[in-house]
Amino acid sequence: MRILVLSIASGLFSSAAMAQANAPDFGKDKERSADSVIIVGRTLHLVGEAVSASEGSIGQSDLADRPLLRSGDLLEFVPGLVATQHSGSGKAQQYFLRGFNLDHGTDFATSVDAMPVNMRTHGHGQGWTDVNFLIPEAVEELTYRKGTYYPEVGDFSSAGSARFHIADRVGSGLAELTAGSFGYVRGVAVNSVAVGAGDLLYGVELQAFDGPWDDIEENVEKVSGVLRYSFDIGGGRAHAMVMGYDNSWNSHDQIPQRAVDQGLISAFGSLDTTVGGEASRYSLSTGWNGPALGGQLDVAAYVIDSSLDLFLNFTYFLDNPVDGDQFEQVDDRQVYGFDAAQQWDLGRSRIRVGAQGRYDDIGQVALFHTKARDRLSTVRDDDVGESSIGIFASHEYRFSEQFRSYLGLRYDYYDFDVLSRSLAVNSGEADDATPSLKASLIYRPLDPLEFYASYGQGFHSNDARGTTIRIDPVTGDPALPVDPLVDSEGAELGARLHVNDRIQATAALWTLRLDSELLFVGDAGNTEAGRPSERTGVEAGIYYFASDNLSGDFEVSYSDAKFTDNDPAGEKIAGSIPLVISGGITAKTDSGYVATLRARYFGSYPLIEDDSVESDGSTVLNLRLGKTWGPIGLSLDVLNLLDSDDHDIDYYYASRLPGEPAAGVDDIHFNVFQKRSFRANLRYTF
Repeated sequence: MRILVLSIASGLFSSAAMAQANAPDFGKDKERSADSVIIVGRTLHLVGEAVSASEGSIGQSDLADRPLLRSGDLLEFVPGLVATQHSGSGKAQQYFLRGFNLDHGTDFATSVDAMPVNMRTHGHGQGWTDVNFLIPEAVEELTYRKGTYYPEVGDFSSAGSARFHIADRVGSGLAELTAGSFGYVRGVAVNSVAVGAGDLLYGVELQAFDGPWDDIEENVEKVSGVLRYSFDIGGGRAHAMVMGYDNSWNSHDQIPQRAVDQGLISAFGSLDTTVGGEASRYSLSTGWNGPALGGQLDVAAYVIDSSLDLFLNFTYFLDNPVDGDQFEQVDDRQVYGFDAAQQWDLGRSRIRVGAQGRYDDIGQVALFHTKARDRLSTVRDDDVGESSIGIFASHEYRFSEQFRSYLGLRYDYYDFDVLSRSLAVNSGEADDATPSLKASLIYRPLDPLEFYASYGQGFHSNDARGTTIRIDPVTGDPALPVDPLVDSEGAELGARLHVNDRIQATAALWTLRLDSELLFVGDAGNTEAGRPSERTGVEAGIYYFASDNLSGDFEVSYSDAKFTDNDPAGEKIAGSIPLVISGGITAKTDSGYVATLRARYFGSYPLIEDDSVESDGSTVLNLRLGKTWGPIGLSLDVLNLLDSDDHDIDYYYASRLPGEPAAGVDDIHFNVFQKRSFRANLRYTF
């Protein structure tokens, strides 16, 4: 590794003045202006531009062709990522990638333009990632970067990151109405118009859904909106954007296998029919990118108002045999932040420096014991202020047309201030900082082929309440504060192939180590002990574009995740999925017919550390058939085409049903796939 760093450093300190006039130049393909046409999506040529094999781009045309069950499924465009749901449709989904059970985003950073989606010190889980507020038709591009090799991304990015880019304008407006099985109704309209010297994009989405469950109606009532004004100024492009989202729902939560086996409920039944939630997110953001200081400047700022009120019940009567174990999680906050980066392309060199700041003003993050959504007692109730500042720099140097080096440095500082209203001894302040090194060597032996050797250090922050805790709020036992920041270290060997805009392929062999899997448990209000871990894996993807009318893709990833300490409990990491396979094909005709078939499989995975209990894994197929007549389009989505009764997600833990022993019963708890459903879409473009 020392040789690798020294080799890259030699490129860093080579004077930019050495760049001759005929030196290979970096392109400026990401500059956007009113008149520029940017090619985005899987056909984007990244050979010669990417710094690892594990980054890519998805365009709106890719997004539009795929049938989606939920908005959170947008993240499944990231190769190898699995999005599942263990609760109601309005709740953030649970994600899996590279041997991680990411929960709701602890080690995968997601953003919309420069705005973070991950919520730290959250009422339900660290890194909470709820993308239900997105209107897919307003997304111009989704870019993803897996691994720890990118200094522009800090917290939560050990497994990777994804950024959704909202369009400045759309080529044509659209209005679509969808109606389908189990009371599903969705209406969406997205359009852009010229206003003054700029473009005004607007979009609105309304959605209702009852669900296929036996004893509840989900009663989803979702409203999302976006308003974005973009204009040219100062030689660059500026924008101001308002986004809004409000949702409420009832939940079908995971249920114990024994309740189904005993005939108490079906796989589509519930043991607590009063759980569910409400969520909202409103934001104002602005930004500008354009030429400045002899290079390219990107600046952005944002304000976010986010709230969640969530009712759950996973153990039924284990902790409270009289009133039951239902609990309420509350999160109410405002987030303020900025993101700025300056880039210079100097012949052989590309230099980028930047800074990011964020402050979470969390007026209430709380946990209550409830019954039928009525509060019975307070477990935790806190007011938290969490601030962070991150600075980074990177240098990319082209030694020749065949050989490049990349070096990145990042430094992050965090400050935590916790005021506990329920248990004063758990109040306090803490701070921490961590540096990160990123590096890659890139070799291009042939014009369409490139090889990468990448290394990076990363981290994720822990819940602020865990950094000041002294007393466990449930047991009353003494508790030790946790490290505010948990470091990770990863490396990767990869390759990328791009042939005539018809065939693209990537492959990567990677490894990642974490100092600790420790997490703050929102369901209990305390800190769950963690262990050091290591993950290794291999990934491959191939994308074939036979013509404008026929395309297909196939992606496979395999990972091995284990704890690295010696513990008699076992070395397996519960919830780590070893094998994920996905693929699909889209065929169109000149007369307007279109068909898309998608398949996703993930294999069995351990549910406890000794691997004595496993999930069976699952397979799901989705189909879309459609036809367009000029501006009119009609399509039919068939979700869960084979009506599989596989499980969306499995857990293994103790719960208690009426009449069972006080200690409860260890059992698999699962959420089944939603039944086969049909959705008819009528679209008008203008």
